Amino acid sequence: MEHNTVFVSQLKRLLIVSLILTGSHCFSDLFAQNSNWHAPTTADLMKPSVDINSPKIIQFGKELYTQLCAVCHGDKGKGDGIAGMALTPKPGNFTAKKFQAQSNGAVYWKITEGNPPMASYKSTLTDEQRWELVAYIRTLEKK
Repeated sequence: MEHNTVFVSQLKRLLIVSLILTGSHCFSDLFAQNSNWHAPTTADLMKPSVDINSPKIIQFGKELYTQLCAVCHGDKGKGDGIAGMALTPKPGNFTAKKFQAQSNGAVYWKITEGNPPMASYKSTLTDEQRWELVAYIRTLEKK
């Protein structure tokens, strides 16, 4: 049974990579390091609707990250995911000081709004889910 779960997970990743490479749908450049993509200053004032320091919230964020972000940003958030290799600019490194220096609100805003080819998650994920992603992404600096 565990073997089937691994196979299904790998199949999902291959499907996402295929979609990205064909231009059908992209989950790419959330925080490209060389990007000039900046959240508005008002985003810095946004406050989480969940406790982003809660281990439970961080775990929920990790599960979402694994499903949606790792394919481009890599399992450890270093911008080295398999689908990210084909993207220009390359996906950003969540462990970088430049990324981690952003406010939680700025990270949340970028996840919410997207920046083509990065998809907006405003309609796809709930407010809480987007904050859960922020919570997990914050832990990547420490890994």
